[in-house]
Amino acid sequence: MTAPAAPAPGRGRRLARRVVRIAGLLMLLAAPWWLQQLDYFRVRRVEITGTRYLPPAAILSALALDSTASIWARRGPLEARVRAHPQVREAAIRRRLPGTLVIAVTENLPVALLDTPDGVVPIDRSARPLPIDPSQTPLDLPLVARQDSAALRLLGDLLEAEPALFARVSELRWDADGGMRVILAGVIVRTGPQVSADRFAEILPVEADLVRRGHRVRELDLRYRDQIVARIE
Repeated sequence: MTAPAAPAPGRGRRLARRVVRIAGLLMLLAAPWWLQQLDYFRVRRVEITGTRYLPPAAILSALALDSTASIWARRGPLEARVRAHPQVREAAIRRRLPGTLVIAVTENLPVALLDTPDGVVPIDRSARPLPIDPSQTPLDLPLVARQDSAALRLLGDLLEAEPALFARVSELRWDADGGMRVILAGVIVRTGPQVSADRFAEILPVEADLVRRGHRVRELDLRYRDQIVARIE
């Protein structure tokens, strides 16, 4: 009677490697679960970057981490919690082993103070009220009397592209025909409601040239196509 042939050595090794690969894959799939059970990876520190007005305590409160939280917890839900705060535009979380979460925050910055019967309210470029207390946080921002989308977009664009020019804006007023008067430090800029930040910034070389000639600029008018009309004293 003939004994059954033993499996070829090469075939046995291939089978063993396949078993190891499958086991490794199963461990990887289960990794978030079993890694979260290890005390070594508990969140012990949270670092927050990118904030200007938003206090770190507000981010920590939005995260709502408990004492058992692991850095291997899914980042998506945590980032969504932070983004739910009205002052947060974007949030990204990365891990730093063994127990630190680093949160990079992009804020919705205030661009104006809305004048209301109950006092001034900081608002962003989308006219959204922001939970910033002006009595606790000094805000050197333009005063506006209404939530005008074109005006707030202009202010937001100036803040990003021309921060020095934005810093000079103290107030926005509206004319009866819908035009805007932007009050700078000692200068009134008259413009249409849809002016861009680039067009608005064209006042800078005109203003500088007039000052160099010894003129005191009282008003600059942007309502005329491809030109700026200056009224001087």
